Amino acid sequence: MSQNKADFLLFTAAFVWGSSYGFMKLGAETMPPVSIAALRCLFAFLILLPFFMKRLRKTDGKILKYSAITGFLIAGVFIGVIYGVIGTSASTAGFLISTSVIMVPILHGLWIQRMPSFPIMLGTAIVTAGLFILNGVTSISLDKGFVLCLLAAFLYALDILFTNTFVSKVDSLLLGLWQMGFAGIIAGAVSLLLETPRLPHTLPEWTAILGLAVFSSAYGFTIQAVAQEYTTPERAGFIFSLEPVFAAIFAYFFLGENMGIGELAGAALILLGVWAAGGTLKLPAWMRSR
Repeated sequence: MSQNKADFLLFTAAFVWGSSYGFMKLGAETMPPVSIAALRCLFAFLILLPFFMKRLRKTDGKILKYSAITGFLIAGVFIGVIYGVIGTSASTAGFLISTSVIMVPILHGLWIQRMPSFPIMLGTAIVTAGLFILNGVTSISLDKGFVLCLLAAFLYALDILFTNTFVSKVDSLLLGLWQMGFAGIIAGAVSLLLETPRLPHTLPEWTAILGLAVFSSAYGFTIQAVAQEYTTPERAGFIFSLEPVFAAIFAYFFLGENMGIGELAGAALILLGVWAAGGTLKLPAWMRSR
């Protein structure tokens, strides 16, 4: 698979993740929040299982170990996001969760002991500004929600980095399958501790859970595992930064939420930052001459 095709697949993953906020909003109105995280992952695992029956014979201890690690990170992201949004403003939560795009190049640079390239650094700065404007952040207070959202972003960045490492060592499709199972089990255990879990009862609840399971979890995270084998974690992180842009577009067309000048400007900056990080911008002449 070419890097361009891999990047396009990651683009589609960011697209379906952007649509997931509508499903989450629909389900969270009546269902226990962590139950939503557990059910979306467990149903995703069950949906994927029939397609990978022949591959299951290749499952070994290494695949299960790596899947448990990424599954733990995914469950942590979902739970952190749910309780982070409850504990702080929506705009602050949206911005903080999206800061994973900043963390990925920094953590990867520390991992490989090399500073990020100029396009990556420039793209990071532009995307950060775009996220700040898109989410309408006017002030940030250091509260419980702040910490949980930042933790979710950190776990998301780790998931991108670990996935990038693991897919070169094991079957990426099996990794995508088993990580959903582990994420569902972990989120289910947390749900038992923090709330009274239950299955969906109404049509809107089933729509929310199945929408999240099919599009966001089964498709999105499996495609991430497959495509990241052929691209860099930095590029993946920048492509995933488009998620709030797609979320705003879906909210405008399907939830009746307005997109003001700030949202449009923020989205434009994010697109510019992703383009810059793609390496199409060259170093200034005075920097290249050194």
